[in-house]
Amino acid sequence: MNTETKAPEIALFPDDESSQLHAYGYDPTTQTLAIQFKRTVDGKRVGGSVYHYANVTPGAYNAFVKSDSKGSHFGIHIKPHADKFPFRKVA
Repeated sequence: MNTETKAPEIALFPDDESSQLHAYGYDPTTQTLAIQFKRTVDGKRVGGSVYHYANVTPGAYNAFVKSDSKGSHFGIHIKPHADKFPFRKVA
């Protein structure tokens, strides 16, 4: 039996200040953080893969959004904690 659920549609907002993150978004209903990373194509930084991180509470999302560096905050508080914030590639 296939128990995989469809990924929620999450609007992404560009992050022009980050060197790592191209865009991000959040679905409070499913507590899912969406991150689109940057990649380099022909010497230009463009949007790359999109990942969804589960179990991100509204408080954790607000801390991410209000941080001085979203990339650093993500790298310290979310990415290394896959046991707490399991992720999957969606695009």
